[in-house]
Order: sequence, then C-alpha cells, then structure tokens
Amino acid sequence: MIRTLLQTALSGALLTWACIPAHAQPNDAAAQDYIKTLTDMGFPAPKENQLVHIPPTMEDLEDADIHPELKRVIRRGYDLFTNTQQLRGENVFNNMNCSSCHLGEGRMPFSAPIWPAAVTLPDYRGKNGHVNSLEERIAGCFAYSMNGKPPAYGSDNMIALSAYHSWLATGVEMYPKQAIYGRGFPAPERPEELSYSRGKELYAENCAVCHQEDGSGMRVDDQTAYPALWGDGSNNWGAGMVRIFTAAGFIKNNMPLGQPRSLSDQEAWDIAYFMVSQERPQDPRYTGDVKATAEKHSNFHKHSMYGKVRDSDGRLLGDHDNTGSKPFLKPDNIQPRSFK
Repeated sequence: MIRTLLQTALSGALLTWACIPAHAQPNDAAAQDYIKTLTDMGFPAPKENQLVHIPPTMEDLEDADIHPELKRVIRRGYDLFTNTQQLRGENVFNNMNCSSCHLGEGRMPFSAPIWPAAVTLPDYRGKNGHVNSLEERIAGCFAYSMNGKPPAYGSDNMIALSAYHSWLATGVEMYPKQAIYGRGFPAPERPEELSYSRGKELYAENCAVCHQEDGSGMRVDDQTAYPALWGDGSNNWGAGMVRIFTAAGFIKNNMPLGQPRSLSDQEAWDIAYFMVSQERPQDPRYTGDVKATAEKHSNFHKHSMYGKVRDSDGRLLGDHDNTGSKPFLKPDNIQPRSFK
C-alpha cells in the first residue's frame, strides 16, 4: 500500500507534462501546449534560437517503425534506467536509480534530460580531460552517482542504456547548432552569501518528509522510493550533484517534488549548500590525501565542499577512506584516454 501511494505521488507530479505528445515541431499546437505547460509550472519560455525537443514515450515506441529486436533493447534500457537497483551489488552500490536525478524517465526538461547526450557525444569533457563517448558518459554516472562499477563497454546492459538515450533523441540532428532548451540543471544566479544553518532549517521544512532528517532517503520493499542525499546510500564525492551549483539547479527546478520552482533562489542555494556539506562515500579518484585529490581535480571540486572545512563544526569533508557498501575504491574500467 505504501509503495503504491509513493509511486502514485511520483508519477502524479509529472503527469501533466508527460501527457504532451512527442515528435511535435516547434510551431505545432502540441509544442505550444508543451511550452505552455512548462511556463505555467514556472519554467522560462524557450528563447527564439533554442532547440525545443519533445522526447518520444514508451507508448510511442510500440508504434515506431523500427525492428522488434531494437524495441526490445530500448525497453530493457528503459527498465534499467528507471530501476537501476536491479543491478545493486554488481554495478550499483547505493540507493540510487538513474531516474533519481533525471526525472520523468529521463525526459523531463530542467532535470538533465538524457537525450542531449545522444546527439552531442562524442565530445570533450573537462571532468576527465578527454573526448568521451555516450557509453563513457553513462559509465561515469555509475562510477560516481551510483557509487558503483559501470557495466562493461559493449555489454548488453550498456547497449540497452545507450539505445534508450538515443531513442529519446529521435528526430534531433547530431551536434545541433542551437542551444538546447531545458538541458542540464540550470542554476539560478548565486546569492552573495550562503547559509548552512538556514539551509538546515529549510531542509527540515521541505525535504526531510521524503529524504529523512539524516538524508538517508526512503526505501520500500527493497526499492528506492526517494533517494539518499548523503551518507553511504548516496552518491560519492565525485558525483556531479555534489557541486553546489548543480544541486541548487536541481532543487530550484524540481523540488519539492510536484512543486517545481516554488523555492526562492536563495532557498534553493541554501538547501544545496547544506546538502553538499554532508559526508558521503569517497571520491573514486582519491589519492590517499583529500587535499591533494581536491587540488588534482580542482576544476571539479572548486564547486564542491570536498577537501574544505565545514563551518558548522570545523570538519574537513572527505577526509576518510569510506567507500560505502562498495568493496573497492575505483572501478577498474574507468581509465584515462590519450588517443595516441
């Protein structure tokens, strides 16, 4: 009963948006309805030169003129994306699903919809300093956000996830010249000051009912209903969500669930500051010294609290060897690339 109620609440939060038909062109009535739905929810309207894409749904897949075997693989990718916990203990070592961050089955704008990855990769990525493929980008999510080990490149599961990404990008040209509307977790302008204590109070008022006071989230029947935001069940210190601006963008545009953009910019940043100032499993790139690791990856960690002293108690964040429930530090299939 509890599980059913949670699923209903989650799906209901995105119901209005999900009912907009796919494959609409920018000037179609469906596209205009899509944009109106988003603007009515408080999201900005697309700029004149932005690419607006309405990803197809799994219902659209049934009518698609593609090979039945490809349909089966796409369905498998969807299943893995929305229930990544089925890989727990093998590829996933925390309480996260891919859809924990990429809401609306990876289709929701302003919640890092996943289809742009299929049409903008391969591309250079500053996080690891080389050109990444779509599979490598997915692998990074497993290594950091799932605190796990990616499925092998070219494996059935990796191909299925890649196929689902590509299916959602149906109709979009490769390397689009226009900026993509609703891409990523766009953050509001950062306030002059962030408050840990105010963020703690706001978290208790707005977030704890789902994610618990200790940030551990909620699981029902061994399935994640609401993900852990910190602690052993959450992402590790290398995940994109530990960057304050990323967390602030996600919170502003998506939280509380079903009430997007209801928090002020200051409130979103303060909650993000509090959330990313909590401990979590070690960054897989850890060298044995948190300060040295933070410095080595300063282009990433300059935006996080990793290797910094928390104001509330003077704790040096990330100064530990804890890898959560994962019995290793770094996945053996995450390696540098030189193309030489």
